[in-house]
Amino acid sequence: MSRLSDIEAESGSAPSALDGRLNAPVAISPPAEGLPPAATIDFRLREQRSLWGNAWQQFRKHKLAMAGLVVFILMILATFVGSAIYPHEIDEIDFTAITGNLSWQHPMGTDSLGQDILARILWGGRISLAVGIIAALVAIILGTTIGAVAGFWGGGVDTVLMRITDLFISLPQVPLLLVISFLYKQSFYDFFDERFGSGILGIFVLIVAVIGLLNWMPTARLVRASFLSTREKEFIEAARSMGASRWSQMFKHILPNVLSPIIVAATLGVGAAIITESALSFLGLGFPSDIPTWGSMLYEAKDRIEIAPHEALFPGTMIFLTVLAINYIGDGLRDALDPRKTF
Repeated sequence: MSRLSDIEAESGSAPSALDGRLNAPVAISPPAEGLPPAATIDFRLREQRSLWGNAWQQFRKHKLAMAGLVVFILMILATFVGSAIYPHEIDEIDFTAITGNLSWQHPMGTDSLGQDILARILWGGRISLAVGIIAALVAIILGTTIGAVAGFWGGGVDTVLMRITDLFISLPQVPLLLVISFLYKQSFYDFFDERFGSGILGIFVLIVAVIGLLNWMPTARLVRASFLSTREKEFIEAARSMGASRWSQMFKHILPNVLSPIIVAATLGVGAAIITESALSFLGLGFPSDIPTWGSMLYEAKDRIEIAPHEALFPGTMIFLTVLAINYIGDGLRDALDPRKTF
């Protein structure tokens, strides 16, 4: 018993001494004289950032992407806000300044009818930007849906959907776009004018639908490849073993992990849609002449480019700057959302 009490006494006293040593304050000696302050140890915990926080930090380092974002925001503010406060109307005619050069009253000059070019650029920019954004959304939604279903289900569903995708890719997009616009432009105009009192809305819907339906195929292939690689990951197997439904696996577990290529494709699709709408308007198959868009303004100015180059220079510059800014934003998002990047 005495031996057992001795062991208990020793085992009881050891932790108390150890506790005393653990709880004792640790003295950190000051850095040696002449040592730079950077050599001191910082024991503070770094603030944890989310995935989107890391992406924003990486995006901010891309100077061209930040410049593109600023330009694109300024374009949106100028077209949607500036057009409402600008003093001149798009159909206001100044007979004293027909094909006039730049002045304080008309900062970008006037066209052959004496209409203020800046007012028409600001007003038409709303249509050009709206067509680009909505058409890109249509293409992204359709392409993401088809690619997700094909990549997740596989088998016969994948075969059928990919053969349909190949069929659309093989179609000549520009001639088909021109033919559809030529054949159905007036029909859409009359239908929407009768039902909704706005034929311009019908042309807008036709152009958006045609551009969106002819540009979803690259997104579908991209999403399908991402789904094929992601559905075999361990966390998808864990979700499947826990009883998650197929739709839950697709939209709750896989889709959030393949959003980065979709977002990049969406930004680049906006610029492509703006150029496509401008090309349609330039060929006279877009909006009518009394509705100014950047493409239609170029179409009207092409015959007077030698005597009034400013009529084509300013809308062309707006198209160039907007598409360039969107492409830089896409490049920045691609680098920021790349999982191989270090933050």
